[in-house]
Amino acid sequence: MTFGLVSVPVQLFTAVESHTIRFHQVQRGTGDRVRHKRVNERTGEEVPFADVVKGYPTEAGWVIVEPQELEDIAPGRSRSLEIIGFVDLDQVDPVYLGGTYYLAPDGAEYRKIYALLREALETTNRAGIATFVMRNRQYLAALKAEKHVLALHVLHWADEVRDPHHELGASLPDRSGATAQELGTAVQLIEAMAIDWQPLDYKDTYQEQVRALIDAKQAHETVEKAVPAPRSTALADLMDALQASVEHARGSSARRSPRSG
Repeated sequence: MTFGLVSVPVQLFTAVESHTIRFHQVQRGTGDRVRHKRVNERTGEEVPFADVVKGYPTEAGWVIVEPQELEDIAPGRSRSLEIIGFVDLDQVDPVYLGGTYYLAPDGAEYRKIYALLREALETTNRAGIATFVMRNRQYLAALKAEKHVLALHVLHWADEVRDPHHELGASLPDRSGATAQELGTAVQLIEAMAIDWQPLDYKDTYQEQVRALIDAKQAHETVEKAVPAPRSTALADLMDALQASVEHARGSSARRSPRSG
């Protein structure tokens, strides 16, 4: 990782892990695994992994690119994390944010430089905009100080982010056309449902249901089906639905609040 004329070796760790339940493909009625193979579409023969290269189609035929050729043209010819400049992270639209990695100093002798950069970013409330290459792809990222660690937030490139107005076109309403009463009630509903962000309050209930389904099928039992999705609200029922939602939210909030006295 470099910033200015300062360079420090770092290690990259994924910040999150997936708990998604993975299934294998099997043939119905046999239990036999179904596997994918690399097959030559002309001969039908399986191709060893070592013989597989990348090909780009053109009108004149395939342009073959070897893995080493991609490595040779990688910026910096390494996985160097080069900080271009420092910005206020609040200026970065959330749509640009991708995955997150944690950085650690690669050696005890580099801890001071690592900590110095982290403290400087924390003091200035800025993030370092950087580029790096990994797995034959260049990434744009924002380096930020978080909870005694440097976090690297991968960013999408500008030409990867779609313009919603171009993509959705006429389906996007300009204004709601709602009455002042409807807008006021919608605001009341949002305020009544206001909460503090506590990540530990949330869990992947769908994965729990998948696990329950697997356990039930293993025990030759049945599982209760999920509640169907609610029907769309008709415009004629909008005000009644809003008002009822406000009353329900306020009641739920009152039940969650500790008793006074």
